[in-house]
Amino acid sequence: MPETPESAWSVDGRRSTLISRCALLLILFVQAGLSLRLRGTAFQDEALYIASGHYELANLVHGTPLPVDFASYFSGHPKLYPVLAAVVDTQFGLTGVRLTSLLFMLAATALLYATTRRLFNTRAALGAAALFAVVQSTMVLGYLATYDAAAVFLLSLALHLVVRTGRMPVHAVLLAAPPIALAIGVKYAAGLYAPTLVLLAVLTAYRHRGPKALIRGAVLGAGALALLGIGYALSGPLGGISSTTTDRAHGTDTAWTMLRHSAQWGGLVFLTALGGSVAYVVKARMVEMPWVAGSTPGRVRRALLGVLLTGTALLATAYQIHIQTEISLYKHVGFGLLFAAPLAGLGMARLVGPHFRHPQLGIMLFVLTLVFGMVQAQSSYSFPDSRQTMAYLRTIVDRKGSYLVEEQEVPGYYLRDVTGWNQWQNTYGMDYHAKNGKDLSGPAAFEAAVRDGHFDAIVLHGGVTPEVDEAVRSALRTSDRYRLAASFPFTTSSGTSAYRIWVKQ
Repeated sequence: MPETPESAWSVDGRRSTLISRCALLLILFVQAGLSLRLRGTAFQDEALYIASGHYELANLVHGTPLPVDFASYFSGHPKLYPVLAAVVDTQFGLTGVRLTSLLFMLAATALLYATTRRLFNTRAALGAAALFAVVQSTMVLGYLATYDAAAVFLLSLALHLVVRTGRMPVHAVLLAAPPIALAIGVKYAAGLYAPTLVLLAVLTAYRHRGPKALIRGAVLGAGALALLGIGYALSGPLGGISSTTTDRAHGTDTAWTMLRHSAQWGGLVFLTALGGSVAYVVKARMVEMPWVAGSTPGRVRRALLGVLLTGTALLATAYQIHIQTEISLYKHVGFGLLFAAPLAGLGMARLVGPHFRHPQLGIMLFVLTLVFGMVQAQSSYSFPDSRQTMAYLRTIVDRKGSYLVEEQEVPGYYLRDVTGWNQWQNTYGMDYHAKNGKDLSGPAAFEAAVRDGHFDAIVLHGGVTPEVDEAVRSALRTSDRYRLAASFPFTTSSGTSAYRIWVKQ
């Protein structure tokens, strides 16, 4: 007769493994459905990255000169995600690129499950996957054609490899170095989470190696830095690293605003992770079967693990408070929640209790996270509908004209087959030599350019650059060079507005 385990719950048998994987599959289906319910034409960032990818791809394959140095202001390497997006876009269009993001986010959730299961247990793993799958950032990034989803996937892969190789020889941790370096290359802000992975490499091995685990962290850090150094040497100047990440211009958003919004987007998961951390420090196991023996990590290590993973959820908010800007914070919060999710899953398991004593509490937590996530995702994923505008512009533009539009990326992407990138002038800034001989910049430059009839068409919808918009409208009201040719209304979560198109007479 085979040896019978002390308790069926003390081992992962075939039945429990099959049930947990079926539950994970159900979670992934829910996650996919929540992301796929989001709809809209190309967002400004999506249009920018895909369009730039086409230009970068042409430069790589045919040596075609780039219309602009994308590397000087991108927050990720322009020859990584943008090129992948362009390849997919060529075959499957914008929907295909968004589905690629969905695959990245589904893979991240699956890797999170595997990581949490290895750190704690299956129940915590399912809780972590369920909570991460329904937060606002996961839903949005799962159907947004930007490099955020790819970066989250690479970080989740690195996280899993760090935990997975905890008992292997020290050099095995180098498996996590390529995804760390690649994640930072794809999105420079991912470097904010590299120290967490290095420290985790020490904590996951300390129980088995003692102080020698420090070597493991040093090896991982050195490996990632070496790969980043090689990549930087081969890629050439990357001005975007400083302009978008390390030395980004400070904004005017208040700390209170960012703390409040971060709490709305990830507060429930963070509080659950905090509760899980405290419960884990107090008791390593839920003690459903006190008769089952087995060693557990020491209390100090448990506390450090809780502080490290839960505290990582605060990094994005803390950094953006430092630079006083809320731009992309709704996406960056999700990066930190990836690391806090394992302890949130553990907190959810402890909330339910041994023998599923209080399942209603776990259900309530999940439903609240789901409802908040759905409402917030719908609000964040609300872009102006540009279909009619792009269709009309296609009838009036060519490769000779000059066009003013608040966000050049959207027409630059949709109309790249009939116009060049540099034919589109945005309203963020411009230097202009007026016909009266004056050199102007800022709103005055736009006003003078309109009065001089410099642009062949002007497209405004308001809300992006109010001062410039007012200067342009002022010039249009007193100029007989343009006529209002079309107006296409749209509605977003911010209200109702319209694309207004003026054509040069």
